Amino acid sequence: MNPYLPVLIVLVFAIIFGCIMSGLSHFIGPRKRTLSPVKDEPYECGVPMVGERDKMSVKFYLTAILFILFDIETIFLYLWATTFRELGWFGIVEVTIFLVILVAGYVYVVKRGALEWD
Repeated sequence: MNPYLPVLIVLVFAIIFGCIMSGLSHFIGPRKRTLSPVKDEPYECGVPMVGERDKMSVKFYLTAILFILFDIETIFLYLWATTFRELGWFGIVEVTIFLVILVAGYVYVVKRGALEWD
């Protein structure tokens, strides 16, 4: 149990801190909603909304998710590069398999047309 004591302390601290911040926002925050519909409208980037809100295309979200996915995979390559000498041939074989799977996923995404904008 001794090695897990710092993790337990941080977990308890995080829970207590989250509860305190939620309680403070409840007591300090506004009590009631405004009665004016103009004040309840979203205001983004300094430009008030005119007309109906445009819906975002699913392609935008798909591209963003794929970017994050492939971006995180490149972080794994950085970690592999920092321990390259200790891993030896085993590391080279493993990263080759990893890259083959990554490229196959990328080719699949491109062939499905997920990155094409209409």
